[in-house]
Amino acid sequence: MLYSLHVKNLALIKEQEIEFSKGLNILTGETGAGKSVILGSVNLALGAKADGSLIRTGEEYALVELVFGVENELQKKLLLDMDIPVEEDGNVVIQRKIMQGRSISKVCGETVTTRQLKDIASVLINIHGQNDHQELLHKKKHMEILDDYCLDKLKPLFEKLSTEYSKLKELEKSLESTNIDEAARLREQELLEFETGEISDAEIVVGEDEKLETKYHKMVNSRKISEAACVVSSMTGSGDGDENASDMIGRAVRELSSVVSYDKDLEDLLSQLSDVENLLTDFNHALSGYLDDLEFDDEDFRTTEERLNTLNHLKDKYGGTLEKVLEYYNEKMSRLETLSDLDANRNKMIADIAAQKEKVLSLCKKISDIRKKQALVLQESLKDALIDLNFIDVKLEIRITSDEDKISARGYDDAQFMISTNPGESLRAMDQIASGGELSRIMLALKTVVADKDDISTLIFDEIDAGISGKTAWKVSKKLGELSKEHQIICITHLPQIAAMADTHFMIEKGLEDGRTVTNIYRLKEDDGTKELARLLGGDEVTAASLQNAREMRQLAEETKRGK
Repeated sequence: MLYSLHVKNLALIKEQEIEFSKGLNILTGETGAGKSVILGSVNLALGAKADGSLIRTGEEYALVELVFGVENELQKKLLLDMDIPVEEDGNVVIQRKIMQGRSISKVCGETVTTRQLKDIASVLINIHGQNDHQELLHKKKHMEILDDYCLDKLKPLFEKLSTEYSKLKELEKSLESTNIDEAARLREQELLEFETGEISDAEIVVGEDEKLETKYHKMVNSRKISEAACVVSSMTGSGDGDENASDMIGRAVRELSSVVSYDKDLEDLLSQLSDVENLLTDFNHALSGYLDDLEFDDEDFRTTEERLNTLNHLKDKYGGTLEKVLEYYNEKMSRLETLSDLDANRNKMIADIAAQKEKVLSLCKKISDIRKKQALVLQESLKDALIDLNFIDVKLEIRITSDEDKISARGYDDAQFMISTNPGESLRAMDQIASGGELSRIMLALKTVVADKDDISTLIFDEIDAGISGKTAWKVSKKLGELSKEHQIICITHLPQIAAMADTHFMIEKGLEDGRTVTNIYRLKEDDGTKELARLLGGDEVTAASLQNAREMRQLAEETKRGK
């Protein structure tokens, strides 16, 4: 559940913290008081687009922080699978700092991307905005709703279909590439033969270019190397007289040997000095051998240079590395084989495509069968939920049509919700009959049905009551109350019927602070909650009658929650 929301320097909010509770959390306030900023701040913390205009005037940054408590083991597993840290107490702290031109998001102190934030949000919370129900007017959304409802059964099939469908598209692409005339085929074949021959003649060995580069670099700089090595040789062991290191250390060994019998402590020093002498002798032998090997003839140099030029030419032309050159060679050899016997290869491709399409169609049918079966379950559950929301004589049907000529990575089905909300009316598409208030209730019914299947514990509704009133509003209130028994609900509303059902009631209002407009949010005690209900019932002026009405409405809500 969402424990708290902390907002600082965002729009009209200077600094506010809201501590939410379990059950139904209701937020009310005058139009323009800043209710939308509350939902907007949650969305910002979870990755919504942000810019500097949201920062409160005169401030350098805005800050939004959400604290979630993760109690569900599946949620914990999903977060850990995303490499998202969960604190020892089960809390997940999401923080987003918005500055001019950029923003920084962190989860439990670790920086995350916007994509990660949205993935986290999909696990922890479900948000329904004011206009989300309008999506029900689009058929594409209907399929998404159905697939989400039965995703546990469809997911493994979707993964298989995605793989097999990709193979099918690749085969079709390969077949398409063979649709060329004879002259074009001959031209392409001639070019391929030249390119593959050029690569084949080079007899490439991976890693050869690096060895040749090293050898060539040594050859080019051999004079400098030789001069330096000779100087070192003369200094360490081959110089005239006794000024080289080898002779001087030899003398030192002899001098120390002549007195070691007088003091045993000199034995270790003599041993160390002898080791130095031996090491220097070995070094001089190795250096002499290196100087002998440094000599090479002009033919060796020319051969190395030509081979290196050949390899670099192939890399420049075919891929940048010898590995890429060989990949190019294999790809072109495969294409050359196809062109060499085009008719036979086309026939094989056509057969392969037919076989692959059968695999894809088989998976599509399995997906379609699950959808059709689950659609019957979903439509019955939705009908029951809609009846609870004051659709007296509702008829609902989820129609699924299949078309083998319209295959995609999600199958070959099309889904559409058909509905009749009045007796005697035939089933019609939602965009033809549903009003705004009806769409809001249909969306709430969907959220209610789907909430029983997923593990998301927190649901936010921004004015789910749009376009409804009276008895229907009370039905919606009861449905939210039922939903809040198993989920944390945060609901922004303007209807007293819904506000009366609150387990926790927050007031949002504008005020003045230091001559500037600010939005304040605070939790209402029971008496203050009753006064806010009275305001919602009767307008700005709270009368004794509206207060009495508010008390009766609150009492009725309490009885409803107790199941009376």
